[in-house]
Amino acid sequence: MPGRSLIVAAAVAALALPAGAQDTAIQALDPARSHASFSVAHLYLARVTGTVPILSGAVTLPPNSTIPTAVEATLDPKHIASGNPDRDDDLQGPDWFDTQHFGRWTFTGSTVTPKADGAFTVAGALTVHGVAQPMTLDVTVVRGEPHPAYHAVGHVDRHAFGMRVTPTDVLIGSDVTITLDVETR
Repeated sequence: MPGRSLIVAAAVAALALPAGAQDTAIQALDPARSHASFSVAHLYLARVTGTVPILSGAVTLPPNSTIPTAVEATLDPKHIASGNPDRDDDLQGPDWFDTQHFGRWTFTGSTVTPKADGAFTVAGALTVHGVAQPMTLDVTVVRGEPHPAYHAVGHVDRHAFGMRVTPTDVLIGSDVTITLDVETR
């Protein structure tokens, strides 16, 4: 019976998937409605802020949940914008992000910890300048199903990514706050 062997093959294939994989859905991020921003102390008196476009990303969601089991995103540092074109050119240059050689940043996270208030944390790795570093995002759900939206905040030490130390390094803080506002489609 050809029909029976097809059913058996489908059942075997479903059993071969990781636990829970049969019940998840991957939703793409909407780059046009999502953005990433950063903030870092400058001269210890002010903060420099800017944005980095989100090129793509996805969240893996279990059924009837807005809390993902995994997230990923790709950002474009070649279009970093801090409100100062000269500073943006410097940030893209070899002393900082060297976007000619490292044209993409990525974040991948698969350790998701729900909180009692409906928020959650995502622990993962942020790769900048070709160096992956651990990063944890504190995430709140802004909008629920069918296309969830999220607000996330994390911190990284900019020195951990192996960039050169320049004479102006002492004027800029180490802790960088990263804020993400993302929507799925």
